[in-house]
Amino acid sequence: MNSSVARLATLAASKPYALVGGPFGSKLTSADYLEEGVPVIRGSNLSGGRYLDETNFVYVSEQKVLEDLSGNLAGRGDVVFTQRGTLGQVAIIPDDSQFDTYVISQSQMKLSVDPQKANARFIYYYFSSRDAIRKIINRNSSSGVPHINLTTLRNFPVPVPALREQQRIADILSAYDDLIENNRRRMALLKEAARMLYREWFVHFRFPGHEHFKIVGGLPDRWERRKLGNILTLKRGYDLPEAKRVSGEIPILSSSGVTGFHNQHKAPGPGVVTGRYGTLGEVYFIEEDYWPLNTALYVRDFKGSHPLFIFHLLTVLLKGIIAQKAAVPGVDRNVLHTMTVIWPPSSLRNSFVESVSDYQDQLRVLGAMNQKLAHARDLLLPRLMSGEIAV
Repeated sequence: MNSSVARLATLAASKPYALVGGPFGSKLTSADYLEEGVPVIRGSNLSGGRYLDETNFVYVSEQKVLEDLSGNLAGRGDVVFTQRGTLGQVAIIPDDSQFDTYVISQSQMKLSVDPQKANARFIYYYFSSRDAIRKIINRNSSSGVPHINLTTLRNFPVPVPALREQQRIADILSAYDDLIENNRRRMALLKEAARMLYREWFVHFRFPGHEHFKIVGGLPDRWERRKLGNILTLKRGYDLPEAKRVSGEIPILSSSGVTGFHNQHKAPGPGVVTGRYGTLGEVYFIEEDYWPLNTALYVRDFKGSHPLFIFHLLTVLLKGIIAQKAAVPGVDRNVLHTMTVIWPPSSLRNSFVESVSDYQDQLRVLGAMNQKLAHARDLLLPRLMSGEIAV
């Protein structure tokens, strides 16, 4: 593969704001967020793979966009990068996205690619490569929250083979991602089926044999209200800077899910993890030993309950909290411990776990398949980018 190297800025479309960062300072704050309007792209929307994760949006009004944010917009085909936080996150806004227009947050940057110079998928794959991520992290300009600036992104060197070669490389790598995405969709359906079953049994009280139970004090007979702290113990995760991570197979869980791997664990699996700050309201179930990061809370003690049931309980509980307080800056474990939850009898909890175990088995198989596909793709990516493998 014959390729030159170009600054990323030279690959931007010839239009205003083709390569920009998010709004400055008070132009966009949590006080501007609404339940509908123009969606705001945040870090949590860049953690789902090749394309933008179009869930858990916050929104701003069209008037706010017109007055303050017209230079911070992104649209279909644009590539979005993380500027602050989890460096190395990147995603494409798909051609069939839910919305025509998005606002990028203060922690993101976006590139509108000139299609005569570069392929947007090729740009995505290059920036998702280990080599590019390492270079980005090495350009971190902050001793606190990891951060790069727009100037760094503008001047970032990118290999630029002929457009036909870029297209071919993107097609080869996309074949792996298409298989991964199909499996993810199947996994999402399985997870939704388990969530619906939990809500049917433990929120709407339509569990097996419910017609034979009397309602006493608003609850089926023998059900209880308990403090969450009497059911489980939450603990803050542990610091693990990038510089101290050692290559291994132990997943590292942050507030946004698995964000890397290490050679040691801090908590045994199966485990349940949720965000302490950052991405809030999401709850993660993990079967193997893991390292919970300091941005997360993890269940240190299940007090005899099955982790899979606790996972679903916390999912419903935290969704309710975040929905009531969209601008919540963080989650305090001591406050969570004092919250009252509905607690069914152990026989019904065990019956639920048995009912969703088949879902969990299928999720395990699909997850392992995706790991193998992603590993094969990641081995192939640098060899394609370097020209070691001809296309």
